[in-house]
Amino acid sequence: MTKLDLAQFRYLTFDVVGTLIDFEGGIITSLGEIAAEASTAIDGEQALSLYRAARYAADADRFPDDLVRVYDIIAPPLGLPRQAALGERFRDSAARWKAFPDSAAAMARLARRYKLIAMTNARRWALDHFERELGSPFYATFTVDDTGAEKPDPAFFTQVFEFVERDGGSRSEILHVAQSQYHDIGISRQLGITNCWIERRHDKQGYGGTIEPASFTKPDFHFHSMAELADAVNHVPAT
Repeated sequence: MTKLDLAQFRYLTFDVVGTLIDFEGGIITSLGEIAAEASTAIDGEQALSLYRAARYAADADRFPDDLVRVYDIIAPPLGLPRQAALGERFRDSAARWKAFPDSAAAMARLARRYKLIAMTNARRWALDHFERELGSPFYATFTVDDTGAEKPDPAFFTQVFEFVERDGGSRSEILHVAQSQYHDIGISRQLGITNCWIERRHDKQGYGGTIEPASFTKPDFHFHSMAELADAVNHVPAT
């Protein structure tokens, strides 16, 4: 932990899928339901490993539309039926993915003090569902449909920076909050943005469904949950 002061920020920008929404749980649940109907079972960590390898292929589509293609690849090694309708079902399951148990309450607490901005590689239709699941806490939202780029592309971040500047803020007033070292923590450091790593997999091995970064970036702030971040903010005197 650095000696940075949480009171210095006006904006908290958030990765959504994986930080606030439990996409790994959603993937395992959806595949598990399909497996049960086929009278079989899946190993959750194996499914995430297969998902990760398939999801980050060169011909990947926008997320979560790409889950149709991903299912077609991962179904055979998981012993699941390879059917187009099941791939579509896997994609559509994103609309039912749950937030982590602490996400909505923590975001409500943080919204009392900061302007919260969503930054997601998901398409707008998916974010609409995620927002409702989270209690609609955001001051502004940016999806891959809005930016035309996916994190860790700096172009995604640049559009958010421009919005903050139009809103009367500056980069130094942004704290970027995310679980993905690859998509968020590393690039935010390169762009000179203070970051906060929410290590959702702190009690698990590996990177699960998220691509492994080329190198680990030590974050400015580090918590295991959104609740821990909200608790830390509660101990900071209001400005």
